[in-house]
Amino acid sequence: MDSVKKSTEIHPDERRIILKYADQPDYDISIDCYMRNGGYDVLKKAVAERKPEELCQEVMDSQVRGRGGAGFPAGMKWKFLDRKSGKPIYLICNADESEPGTFKDRQIIHKDPHQLIEGMMLTAFATGTAQAFIYIREEMPLGAEILEAAIEEARANNFLGDNILGSGYSCDLVVHRGAAAYICGEETGLIESLEGKRAYPRIKPPYFPAALGLYMCPTIVNNVETLCNVKHIVEMSGKEYAKIGKPGNTGTRIWCLSGMVKNPGYYELENGQFTYGDLIYKIGGGLRDGRALQAVIPGGSSSKVWRSGERFVGKLRDGTEFDWGIEDVPLDFDGPMAAGSMSGSGGVVVIDDSVDIVEVLANINAFYAHESCGQCTPCREGSLWMKKVTTRMANGGAREEDADLLASIGDQIAGRTVCAHGEACAWPTQSFIAKFRDKFIDKAKQDPEEAKSRSFRMV
Repeated sequence: MDSVKKSTEIHPDERRIILKYADQPDYDISIDCYMRNGGYDVLKKAVAERKPEELCQEVMDSQVRGRGGAGFPAGMKWKFLDRKSGKPIYLICNADESEPGTFKDRQIIHKDPHQLIEGMMLTAFATGTAQAFIYIREEMPLGAEILEAAIEEARANNFLGDNILGSGYSCDLVVHRGAAAYICGEETGLIESLEGKRAYPRIKPPYFPAALGLYMCPTIVNNVETLCNVKHIVEMSGKEYAKIGKPGNTGTRIWCLSGMVKNPGYYELENGQFTYGDLIYKIGGGLRDGRALQAVIPGGSSSKVWRSGERFVGKLRDGTEFDWGIEDVPLDFDGPMAAGSMSGSGGVVVIDDSVDIVEVLANINAFYAHESCGQCTPCREGSLWMKKVTTRMANGGAREEDADLLASIGDQIAGRTVCAHGEACAWPTQSFIAKFRDKFIDKAKQDPEEAKSRSFRMV
């Protein structure tokens, strides 16, 4: 996706904070360029003039929520750290960007790696971390090389390592390459992998990372985009940052737009100030000529799908009533949740009427069956069954009872596994069957030879 958007395609509605320099033609990834544009100034001032607890309070005041998928308040996660055990505290950057439809963290790493490093060093200083890690998936080899080179530049300038900038505070940073497993996006699975073990997610409770994380020590796991925000929060103050966006959805967020739109790409927008309609039709240029909207996956492939034309009616947490179509759903954390789905990792996938919806689910199910770690029987076996059924349907062997069969399998997975991968593989099937049951019934009525002629294959 690196070539999707050129620097000349920065949309006027974007408010670029994290991506401010990322697509500028005269900006490069060297530490000299970063420092010419004010890089590491925030870290210099923080370690010289501020107390760690002040930085923690800034992040609390900012109300920033994690950008990795769950949307949990970052300041609250830091607050949960067990500081009384006497054990060392670890910081892990989750750069295992593996949710289909999501490609924002890769852009940050490839185009502004020192911003991530500065954000991590500020976080480390604020939380008393002595060792930090960037866990990056093996399928991002260039990103790992860029980060390793940037870390060496930062170390040479004393922005990490021993006695950072003469402050008496020390923290080192290491890049760890994962094995390209989706399950390592789950924080405890990531921790197991970082320890050199098979990435089986841990049971929570008791293994909450804030108390029993890496090496059974207190650990913070934050996403790339989240950690980059720390630099800007400290620079402008948490209260000023909280004025961007809206309460509960502060700051900007990078959205990944893909699928059947004219201008796919990554867009940094002020949280809650736009709708999915704005993203798809105004910013994304709308659908391809002659095509109509069929569905939207609002937050990466694990989020529940929306069907064109459906409406969402209810009340928000503040009591405000809403009656939305897809185009009206706010582009933030709370809007998609109120509409029965989630913003997840920010990956918005647009599906037009040229696409076979059964084949879409077959592709999704093939992915999740492949990525199940195998620890939990419902997920390990159920994801494989769903893959087999939808692959058979896509290849001309559909039966009318398959819709009910798929829904039953999904219902028996969700809520019965150690980690959220069970929900990740069940929710697409549950929602596709609920929203597009007619399409699955019609598939059974289709001429098998016609289905075979489409030469379906997983992508």
